[in-house]
Amino acid sequence: MGWWQVNADTLVRSRFVVCPFTETFATLRLLHTGTAAHPGEEAWLRTHLPGYRAHLAADPVTALLVRSAMGTSWIADFLAPLPRDGTPLEETLARIRATDPAEARANVRVSLRGPLPAALERDDLPERAAALLAYVWTRTVRPYWDRRRRILEADVVARTAQVSRGGWAAVIDSLTPGQTRWLGDNRLQVNRHERPPREISGAELVFVPVTPGRGWATWEEPRRYAIVYGCAGALADPGARSVPASLGTLLGTARARVLILLDSPLSTSQLVAVTGQGLGSVGRHLRVLLDAGLVERRRAGRSVLYARTAAGEVLVEASGAGTGDSLSGVSIRS
Repeated sequence: MGWWQVNADTLVRSRFVVCPFTETFATLRLLHTGTAAHPGEEAWLRTHLPGYRAHLAADPVTALLVRSAMGTSWIADFLAPLPRDGTPLEETLARIRATDPAEARANVRVSLRGPLPAALERDDLPERAAALLAYVWTRTVRPYWDRRRRILEADVVARTAQVSRGGWAAVIDSLTPGQTRWLGDNRLQVNRHERPPREISGAELVFVPVTPGRGWATWEEPRRYAIVYGCAGALADPGARSVPASLGTLLGTARARVLILLDSPLSTSQLVAVTGQGLGSVGRHLRVLLDAGLVERRRAGRSVLYARTAAGEVLVEASGAGTGDSLSGVSIRS
């Protein structure tokens, strides 16, 4: 397994980052594999996978580059630079274009664990990679970015609350079960690959949620490291958690869905993003649930967050809806 040695100061200074480029690269990986993790992704792939495949069919060199650079256990470094908080996507694409061609070819050889195909012995690999990522952003991510951003922010709010409740170990264990794990003795497992351990105490460490696909670890030695992880299943695909008929009859299906999602704290705008309901409708549901004592409201910085009360938990559990994805459980997409 691969693991990093950290210290308390590194974790205290670590933070969550929402990054449009990282979301774009995760989307490229989803298009590359063509394998959905839930029904929401299946519908999205039906819409966008044919266009993506047609785009690569018209450009066989770039198609070969993607297949080669994704590798089996190692992504070509130049293709997925470490996310920087607040950096515009265009600036990250410019960094990729500026990669030395020899370095890009060397990165691909590492991903392939062997020689470079003759068709990739050329100097325009960085430009091709940047152009493909720009295509993925423009055609398949930007039309949904406002909603995706709110989903990612909802995940960050919930994870931050989880840190305050259970500490960093609980959060790390839930990011990508089976890959990320707190090992004790200041050791952080980042994947299951056999890699030499890294001493990162004192370095910058960020955690970056994405809505599609599996996560990965990345770094820019010696001072910047990141763990990218798939956001919680209930947020990535709100429809995955069905509303039991009994709870829907009691509260109404839309209101019951809001109550089910509030096993982790969410704001009104985040509920709008993950349910697809209008702001007015979500506000009315929250008022009714507050009056009934099923949810509570509290402030976290500039946000007002809602979460289920003990009475709300009892009601959800009794209906059989409390066994799905949860940020505090283990049903997070890996």
